[in-house]
Amino acid sequence: MNWLTLNSENQIELILKASFAKPQVIFKHSTTCSISKMAFSRFERAEAPETIDFYYLDLLSFRPISTAVAEAFKVHHESPQVILIKNGVCIYDESHYGIMMDEIIEQAAV
Repeated sequence: MNWLTLNSENQIELILKASFAKPQVIFKHSTTCSISKMAFSRFERAEAPETIDFYYLDLLSFRPISTAVAEAFKVHHESPQVILIKNGVCIYDESHYGIMMDEIIEQAAV
C-alpha cells in the first residue's frame, strides 16, 4: 500500500479537487483500537489499484482534521472509517468490520 499522509486541513480541499480526476479514499485510523489495527492490516495485505489515491489519517494525532473531514464530506465520524470521495462528494463510507478493499474498488468504479 502506498499511503499518502493526511496531516493538514488544507489537504481536504486538495482531495476534493483531485476527486474529479481520480477517486480519493481517506482511511481514519485509531492506532490504539484493535478493530482499527485489523482494518489497517487488511489494507496492507490488499492490492491497491493505482486508479485510487489512498490517504491515511492518524486520528489520535490529528483529531481536528478528522472532524473537518466529517464536516467537509457530510459523514458521521467513526473509527476506523473509510471514506470514498468521487467528483467532490462522498459516495461511500464504511466502518469497522465492513471495511473491505474489494468493496471500495467496486464503489469507485460506479
